[in-house]
Amino acid sequence: MSDWLLEAQGLQSFYGSSHILHGVDFRVGRGETVALMGRNGMGKTTLLKSVIGLVTPRGGRVAFAGGEVTGQPTHRIVRRGIAYVPEGRGIFPNLSVSENLRMAARPGPGGRRDWDFERVLATFPRLSERLDHGGGQLSGGEQQMLTIGRALMTNPDLLILDEATEGLAPIIAREIWGIVREIKSSGIATVIVDKNHHALTALCDRAVVLVKGQVVFEGACAALKAQPEIIQRHLGV
Repeated sequence: MSDWLLEAQGLQSFYGSSHILHGVDFRVGRGETVALMGRNGMGKTTLLKSVIGLVTPRGGRVAFAGGEVTGQPTHRIVRRGIAYVPEGRGIFPNLSVSENLRMAARPGPGGRRDWDFERVLATFPRLSERLDHGGGQLSGGEQQMLTIGRALMTNPDLLILDEATEGLAPIIAREIWGIVREIKSSGIATVIVDKNHHALTALCDRAVVLVKGQVVFEGACAALKAQPEIIQRHLGV
């Protein structure tokens, strides 16, 4: 049995006739925080969707928590212990903050209930002040907090954050990064996509850089920071 929590091998994924992922290998260890990096259109979101079954790979395999999940429907894959925070957040605007959170509550793998309603509100005090507000009434930063909080209510082994701070004011983005550090310290494995490579390399254990659907760098964040030419060539604006 693999030591990896998540292990994807040789993923070949398409949108229609467009070949997006070209034999991608991607791994996450238990409790590890991994930065998935690359410019827009390089295949990051497709990789995440391929891992959780929203895109069905035409080649390769995916295993999670020691079990093969290739080709399984998304609801079965995430029930094994994955929470996905998509770009665009995906909250229910007509439900209250409280309802958005409570609807997601369930024990994690092995019946674990580390993250309950009270712990999420303690982590996101802004939300505790807005429990009766509709999701659509929240600011962008509050919606992102709600989405992350809702994901934590599923008590996942792996949390996936796609564009963690996209479109947020710098002060709110710093708050989100602080929350991600707290999640990391709690032992949940995390995959983070974000344009702020400085924040990512400061926080994450390991980085994977995608260019045109292929991995061009995989290694410790310290190793990536020591090669600024890679950052400039593949991540610079």
